[in-house]
Amino acid sequence: MATIIAHTAVVDPRAELDEEVRVGHHCVIGPNVRIGRGTRLENNVTLTGHTSIGRNNHLFPGVVIGAEPQDLSYQGSPTQVIIGDGNVFRESVTINRATEKEDGITAVGSQCYLMTCSHVAHDCKVKDRVIMANNVMLGGHVHVDSDATLSGGCAVHHFASIGCYSFVSGLSRVLHDVPPYMLVEGFPARPRTVNVVALKRKSFSSDSIKALMEAYRLLYRSRVGMEHARDILSGGQPLLPELQVLFDFIEDSQGGRHGRGRDRRKAA
Repeated sequence: MATIIAHTAVVDPRAELDEEVRVGHHCVIGPNVRIGRGTRLENNVTLTGHTSIGRNNHLFPGVVIGAEPQDLSYQGSPTQVIIGDGNVFRESVTINRATEKEDGITAVGSQCYLMTCSHVAHDCKVKDRVIMANNVMLGGHVHVDSDATLSGGCAVHHFASIGCYSFVSGLSRVLHDVPPYMLVEGFPARPRTVNVVALKRKSFSSDSIKALMEAYRLLYRSRVGMEHARDILSGGQPLLPELQVLFDFIEDSQGGRHGRGRDRRKAA
């Protein structure tokens, strides 16, 4: 199937469009944009800057990807946005290109679903199968690990990290790193329990879920401390892989400022 471009779309001749791309009415595509096979742009989509879109993505009206970062120190460097495959970006999603402060890339992985008016700021790294509900706001340099879910209206502080398989409840204010496998809620958000529903859906074993529940109780209810919790949970044996991921994440978070492990990498 050939690429189809609506007659009202404005596509720079230097842009690279693969086969089976569909471009709707009033879309604007800049000269340094690449679009992979099978990707579909509904009407009024804007792709600008050095932006690479993978295969089989679906972009709804009003999506803007690759615009300048909302950072007053940005000096116009040719930083990038890189998008994977099979994502859905609903109405008015915005993804800004990076600054020069890290690797110069804002990235979204594959099989993500970003709902209406969600925002991915400069230098963010969003991995695979992430769900961001309406009006989720990621500050600059935020990392979101695979299979995380962020509910409507939550705001994530810049340089925070969201762990794998975690769940952020709606309207939460995320100031600190969100541990993997946990459900957080509040203003500011705190761990409230283990994200059991998601873990069962992802076929985690009952032993792993029980171990994570016990880790939550020790760390966030009894507050026995990292080393004591590790000793109790290991019983002299190697930790379960899920527990090792959890403890490694928490240790990294504690190494940064304000409970954000990546904050120690912050540039001026």
